[in-house]
Amino acid sequence: MVNALKMSKISFNNANGLFFKALKEKVNSYFIQNNLSKTGGIKLFFKSLILSLSAISIYIILVFFTPGDVPAVILCGLLGCNLAFIGFNIMHEGGHGSFSRHKWLNEVSAYSLNILGGTIHFWKQRHNIDHHTYTNIEGMDHDIDIKFMRMHEEQPRRWYHKFQHIYWVLLYGISYIIWILYQDFEKYFRILKDPAAKKMNRKEHLVFWLTKLFYVFVYLLLPVIMLGWLKALTGFFIAAVVCGFSISIVFQLAHVVEGTQFPEPDKNSNKIQKEWAVHQISTTANFATGSKIASWFLGGLNFQVEHHLFPGISHIHYPQINKLVKETCEEFNVTYLEHRTMARAFFSHLLHIKRLGNA
Repeated sequence: MVNALKMSKISFNNANGLFFKALKEKVNSYFIQNNLSKTGGIKLFFKSLILSLSAISIYIILVFFTPGDVPAVILCGLLGCNLAFIGFNIMHEGGHGSFSRHKWLNEVSAYSLNILGGTIHFWKQRHNIDHHTYTNIEGMDHDIDIKFMRMHEEQPRRWYHKFQHIYWVLLYGISYIIWILYQDFEKYFRILKDPAAKKMNRKEHLVFWLTKLFYVFVYLLLPVIMLGWLKALTGFFIAAVVCGFSISIVFQLAHVVEGTQFPEPDKNSNKIQKEWAVHQISTTANFATGSKIASWFLGGLNFQVEHHLFPGISHIHYPQINKLVKETCEEFNVTYLEHRTMARAFFSHLLHIKRLGNA
């Protein structure tokens, strides 16, 4: 309740938003001059088909054809990656309405999160509104509020944070399991109890419970029936940990590295002293934008700056928009943070959390 009230009062200094106005004009001109749709189109559709069919194929092989232990472990790891890639490319684009110009196809794509065990109703609030509007702002962007981790200076330091550059592997790995099997239920029952919370309609209640029952049956019960509980639970744990680690690390490399800022609003006006677009750039970093392989699998989330500025545009356009953003940043003297490779971004994240743990 307190956070909701605080969030409703937070604003940005957009009175002279010349930077974003100039950038939007360039981006709009790019689409008009090249007669392009801002959505993913046929390229994204075929990529999504490949990712969906590969995940289904791996699942069928694991559950119904029972490969040997070593191939099974490898396939479980690949399934975990595959699920994360579906999240990056299909669910994420659908959730932002950038998958297709057809609203129904965006809805179908967004609901792929429910097939992965999540709840798109919760995700849209937490991601589209909280994270994208109030990026890296304490108390509002819940993605930087990770239990047992200190992500920025304003969070209190505990004795165990001295070791967070070591135990982060465990926390990131189990994040997907915690999200699907605990945090979603915590949110659901909190909404039921909180009279001030935005209520879910009958359809959303039904979808929530069908999603969780489907997840338990497909990812746990059926594998236990076919393979026995030991193999089934081991396979589930491997896939879930790989999936959670993949999702977590992509986010951390985009927002929690050396150089990204964690602004606080002015205590009197409750206003961030930057225009919204400049705030997005100062709190976000790109990585490995020269790698077509990384862009393909990550759904363009390595172009995180461009995504935060234009979340309604599909990632297939980010390489071109990236040039326009850099050009405009130079014109307005706005610092643009980017790591040339994913490895450099990864080590920057480790150095960042190690420094905060020792501070």
